[in-house]
This record gives sequence, structure tokens and C-alpha cells, in this order.
Amino acid sequence: MQTAAKSGEFTFANYMNWPENERWQLLDGAAYAMAPPSWAHQSVVTELGRQLGNALHGKPCQARVAPVGVRLPRHNEADASIRTVFEPDILVVCDRSKIDAKGVRGAPDVIIEVLSPSTASFDQIDKRQAYEQAGVRELWLVDISNGVVIIYRHNGTQFNAPEIVRASGTVTLRALEGVKLELDFIDDLRADLV
Repeated sequence: MQTAAKSGEFTFANYMNWPENERWQLLDGAAYAMAPPSWAHQSVVTELGRQLGNALHGKPCQARVAPVGVRLPRHNEADASIRTVFEPDILVVCDRSKIDAKGVRGAPDVIIEVLSPSTASFDQIDKRQAYEQAGVRELWLVDISNGVVIIYRHNGTQFNAPEIVRASGTVTLRALEGVKLELDFIDDLRADLV
């Protein structure tokens, strides 16, 4: 389980003043350190980010890979007061008014998190709940070690029950019309790591 590494209550104003070589996330004011990702983790992020970038080229939606800060206000508070800031592995934003020089303010349309052993419970419970409350339209949790993708789709009020699919073949992102991701490389990656 991931634990808070800084004691105290923090906001986006604090987050913006921390050293750039340190990666942190905030959840309801608690600061969580981000460990460096593994080779397999970054391989998945790089490939899915590439596929999304290619699929969205010339379209209004934009895909980015970490590190990009996503501020999730609870109400209409000023940026400096926001207490939840994540750096999702991959995100897609279709409403350009959410994009600014500091990153993204508000819920991206799609978030993909690649699970790591040290952060899996944080991603699957705490971050999933925050993404659901913020209104993220589609959330993918990629579990490399088990070869599955857990997909949550927002129904306007909450996430529907998760759909669990094998991390192989082609899977459609329903939040992005006509966008499909090829996942066979994950099985190949898993075979190389055994």
C-alpha cells in the first residue's frame, strides 16, 4: 500500500513549489510520492500513448503521457486551493478549455493507469474513486502481471460495474468514437519478462 510521504495538508500551490525532479500526487490534501516506473510499465505507457496519439491525430481530442498534472477541483475553488492533483500515466482531453500552462483542470475524458505493485491498491481504490467523482468518462487500469485490463465507464452519475478483458487483441475506447487499441504487445511483453 502506498503511504503519504510528506506530513501535513497540501494544495496545488504547495505542489507547484516542490522540486521538479520529485514526483508527487495529492489526494484530498495528502501527498503521495511516486516511485520511478519499471521498464515494463513504461513500455505499456509508451505504446498505448503512441497508438492514441496516432488515432487522434487531426482530431479535437489530445492524448498525453505522464508527467502531466491533472487538477481535480471539488467545487469551483481557485487552482491554489485544489487538494487533489494526479499525474495519470495516459490521459485524453477533448475539451481544450480544460488545458492550460499548468496541465489540465477538470476531468479528462479518458485516463489509463498502468498498475505497479507498489501503487496498485491506491490506483484501484483511491484514485478510481476520485476519477469517478470528477466524472472521467472512461478509466482503464492495465494489469500487466495478470494480463488484463479493467475498464470503468461513467454513466453520468458513477462508474458502471467494471468490464475485465484480456490484455490482447483489439479493445475499443467507447469514450472516443472510432478509437481502438491493439493490446497483443502486452502478452508479448509479459512473455519477455518471465
